[in-house]
Amino acid sequence: MFKSAITEMFGVKYPIICGAMMWLCKPKFCAAISNAGGMGNLTAGNYSTEEEFRHAIRETRKLTDKPFMVNITFVPSFREYYRLPSLKVTTAQHDEFIRVCIEEQVAGIEFSGMPLDIASGMKTVEMLKKANVKIFHKVGSVKHALHAQKVGYDGVYAVGFEGGGHPQKDDVTTMLLTPRVVDSIEMPVITAGGIANGRSMAAALVLGAQGVMMATRFIATRECDVHDNIKHELLRRGESETTIFGRTVGFQGRALRCKLIQDIVDVEQRHGGLRELIPLLSGQKIKQAWDAGDVDRAPLMIGQSIGLIQDIPSCQELLDRMAKEAVQHVKKVTAMIQA
Repeated sequence: MFKSAITEMFGVKYPIICGAMMWLCKPKFCAAISNAGGMGNLTAGNYSTEEEFRHAIRETRKLTDKPFMVNITFVPSFREYYRLPSLKVTTAQHDEFIRVCIEEQVAGIEFSGMPLDIASGMKTVEMLKKANVKIFHKVGSVKHALHAQKVGYDGVYAVGFEGGGHPQKDDVTTMLLTPRVVDSIEMPVITAGGIANGRSMAAALVLGAQGVMMATRFIATRECDVHDNIKHELLRRGESETTIFGRTVGFQGRALRCKLIQDIVDVEQRHGGLRELIPLLSGQKIKQAWDAGDVDRAPLMIGQSIGLIQDIPSCQELLDRMAKEAVQHVKKVTAMIQA
């Protein structure tokens, strides 16, 4: 049904990729998405050692013979710069995780944050290409997409301002960012930000994308290992119920509006610093919230696509439906055009 640079590159049925999510993108969930015809995500930040990470890759392969993506995020190491021992991932671990990906021959890696060539050096880019591990980078601007092309990435994720997690500070929406990036580079572009159904997928493809990436939508699936309270909260909330935080410390994020997020915003409004914010942003808080179902306890990194979520299907049902809807909407638009 679909033939794009992404389906051809990875041999998958649908050009639909799951984005990275801390605490959620683990082997069972990753495999469920890949088995449904898309590409699951195994988020390296969930693991503290290379042994744990290698085990997770192998566990995923026991559950699926389909390809999946790994996420590695290069962010400033707050542990090193601010001597805060509670923070999890160190800069040194990134190279270990990359080496494991090469040794285990994963299909692809999505990098976010600092560009790979700056964070780890061109030698790492060359090692990954030699191992035939496809590399993508999340970008929020044409400038960063051009850099990725110059370095030798295999493609980019054009992430619009609507996306959850940590959208880049350029604040460009998906509707504009996707065609700007597509027209500026000569490699595959995957659209992210605001994608949640077949209609938004069709729009991304018409804008020139070779596939879509989504994360928020996958939370509201039966296979996602979060408390049912969280899933039903996603159904109840709308597109206006997320907000941006973290601008004052140069690390902005988009999360679901809740009591804790309001506490963070209050700290920023009175010019509180990073040391005051870090305890509120703790990854352990997020993990506890996913498990306990308390939406007010943590910054849940949710995108504006929450407004398009209306049910809690299986991953297979979701992807099959999205594909069918995308085709229907493209046909509907085609029927509106008179030669």
